[in-house]
Amino acid sequence: MRRAADWMRQAKADLLNTSNYAWSCFASHQATEKALKAVLEDFGHPRTGNDLVELVNEVDKLTPAPREVKDDSRILNRYYITSLCPNAFPGGAPSDMFDETDAEDALWRAEKIVAFAGEATELA
Repeated sequence: MRRAADWMRQAKADLLNTSNYAWSCFASHQATEKALKAVLEDFGHPRTGNDLVELVNEVDKLTPAPREVKDDSRILNRYYITSLCPNAFPGGAPSDMFDETDAEDALWRAEKIVAFAGEATELA
């Protein structure tokens, strides 16, 4: 059963989660992950894992991923652990480490990748 539309729908839903700055950064990572998985699923190459760099490299083998999508994926990849786990930093919780600028930047990058994925899958 192909689930590209489900992955894409959840990617868009994740972009709406902005309850706090750290969580918004994490949700932006998750939206990107799901959008890239939607592309892979749509092309018949489903993948597991959370590494956005690996996922975007796999996508690029199937449909050209622009340099900006690759760069944004690399930056958003940094938020997977750091925005979620209190032990990601020597001291302080993730909610102490991220601000509005981080959240806005993460959301902006994720929205671009979700748009790319929507075009690549025709599920925009």
